[in-house]
Amino acid sequence: MTSFPEISINTERLVLRPYEEADIPAHTEMMNDESVVAWTSVPHPYSEADSRTFLTETAPAERASGRGVVLAVTEFLTQRLVGTVHLQRADWRIRSAEAGYVIAPWARGEGYAAEAVLAAAQWLFDDQKFERLELRTAADNAASQQVAQRIGCVSEGVLRSAGLVRARPDGDSEGRWEEVRTDLIVWSLLPEDLDGLTGRASDGSDYAAYADWQ
Repeated sequence: MTSFPEISINTERLVLRPYEEADIPAHTEMMNDESVVAWTSVPHPYSEADSRTFLTETAPAERASGRGVVLAVTEFLTQRLVGTVHLQRADWRIRSAEAGYVIAPWARGEGYAAEAVLAAAQWLFDDQKFERLELRTAADNAASQQVAQRIGCVSEGVLRSAGLVRARPDGDSEGRWEEVRTDLIVWSLLPEDLDGLTGRASDGSDYAAYADWQ
């Protein structure tokens, strides 16, 4: 069985590392943000018990099995939790994986999503010798599409009605969330796409990518 190693990746502004129990309160708060609820399939409301199970049981098991890697993204200077990068659905035979990510509300607009995903992609290609990384973004999630474009991804097409997102009925800000179907745009990143992109990180719009976090 091939497993992923425990790793820490440094960029100019960020540290990507395994989650720790001390991260649970900040992670729980981040996962209850309305943008995260809307664009991902995480439980809602998201409890500290949900966070503890995912960070201390699900994520380590996924890494050990070689199915993926869950990385906390923190600010280098403050150690504050910026977000998560999740490399998932790893296929070791064809050396392919899918990336998902979320960014905390306070950290959006700083280019952190592109910086973190780019760093994770470079590690996956250089250290683990993977040959392909996919991102799938909901059709209306323009911010995530901008992140994919800024790190050099190529749009490969649309999977019609292939995903679920959540919305308030009739725009009611206090209404219950309802699941609605959405098209998914498929993006790919190959090692050669990163040529000349080192250090390119600013995207200005860090919203949650479509991803199945549980």
